[in-house]
Amino acid sequence: MARRLKLLARRIFVVWTLMSFALYVYLDSKGWINRNSLQRESRLKRQAVRLRQRLIRLGPTFIKMGQMLATRADLLPLEYIIELSALQDNVPPFANHRAMQEIESELGRPVKEVFSQISPEPIASASLGQVYRAVLTSGEEVAVKVQRPLLEERIASDLDVLRSIARTLDRYPKLFPGAEWLGAIDEFDRVIHEEMDYRREAASAEEFSRNFKEWRGIHVPRVFKHCSTSRVLVLEYISGTKVTDLEELSEKGHSPRRVNELLYRAYFKQLLEDGFFHADPHPGNLLVMEDGRLAIFDFGMMGRVSHELQRQIIEAFFHLYNRDTHGIVDDLIGLGFLAPEADLEAIREVVAEVFDRKLNLKLGEVRFKELTYDLAPVVYQHPIRTPARFTYLMRALMTLEGISIIMNPEFNFFEVARPFVRDYLFRQNASQLKRLAMDSLRDARTGQFEWGRLWTMAKMAYALYFGRA
Repeated sequence: MARRLKLLARRIFVVWTLMSFALYVYLDSKGWINRNSLQRESRLKRQAVRLRQRLIRLGPTFIKMGQMLATRADLLPLEYIIELSALQDNVPPFANHRAMQEIESELGRPVKEVFSQISPEPIASASLGQVYRAVLTSGEEVAVKVQRPLLEERIASDLDVLRSIARTLDRYPKLFPGAEWLGAIDEFDRVIHEEMDYRREAASAEEFSRNFKEWRGIHVPRVFKHCSTSRVLVLEYISGTKVTDLEELSEKGHSPRRVNELLYRAYFKQLLEDGFFHADPHPGNLLVMEDGRLAIFDFGMMGRVSHELQRQIIEAFFHLYNRDTHGIVDDLIGLGFLAPEADLEAIREVVAEVFDRKLNLKLGEVRFKELTYDLAPVVYQHPIRTPARFTYLMRALMTLEGISIIMNPEFNFFEVARPFVRDYLFRQNASQLKRLAMDSLRDARTGQFEWGRLWTMAKMAYALYFGRA
């Protein structure tokens, strides 16, 4: 009875918290609270901090949900996006004896029969589980990832509440035009259950390892499948230096610039060649080993990129490279960011103004996160939506850029991207390449052939192949 009352109280708190914030966001979007821009910004920042604190208090489901919402400028004001992007998985560990019970229950034998040593305390703790350092009885040093007890039951209950709230909000589409709350929850449900399945994570790690088997500079920890389950994952233990610890990297003779460029080359390979990418590249998942190799961890959150999406990404690269603002806006439309009921011309003008302002900078000075934040008010105020397939891709790119600003402030995205764009084009068959070239020479608005673009395209081709930006 006490447990049921506690669960009911939690549900009431969740509903009250989320609905009150949703109401606040709606009233603000209508300008019914305070129209003074400075006061509004300060007020929204306070509200955003309060929301982040509440989500941490509510636990794993809501921390993960907040991280997802940090990429959804179509659902929340910019102040919320910035604050939620700071949400980390740093949560208190659960009791060690519970962790040992979980290991024994999952493996069906005592801990000492599997591990000759295991650390008395976890070396890391996150929303869904915690990690111990151990030595297998066969002698290999390993990291043991253990899921939180009763996690699936807790998340299922939380998702029931979130779906109820989402259905309520979706019944009133005029409150948040273009928003699809239930769709966002369904996507969140899919991703968090994938992340909870450690067997799936093990399979992802092995696929990722196969993709990079020819890359000497990348290391993926070995999975010990014979002592891993859906709730316990045993991996090769890797020691190294965090990619953002510049002082230690320099002391050990590793160039932060070189490591950063290796990281980006690895990501372009994932996106444009493999179609399979790591969606959570924060510094804790990226270590530089003693021999200079970059070790990549934690394959619970992965994304897929279809051949069609790869083609669209390449086209967007062409438009960015050419500073073709109309083409960039058309990319947003083609990629599904624009709702059917949107005023196409009005949005084109506003978005084009933002891109015009940003693209007056040198290409190497364009920051993805700043561009995203500049566009956030436009996205929030107009019927523009973020397709579910971009939620984790955007999160990964923004996280990577944050790392780059620390490791290599002069990092030039286009210089690193260029060889991968070139190689991608080589892999396309002649008809695809011809169509891409012809599309690039047409005005996206009128469909008319633009001879003036031929010289621009020729210059870009020269830059792609001969290294002149």
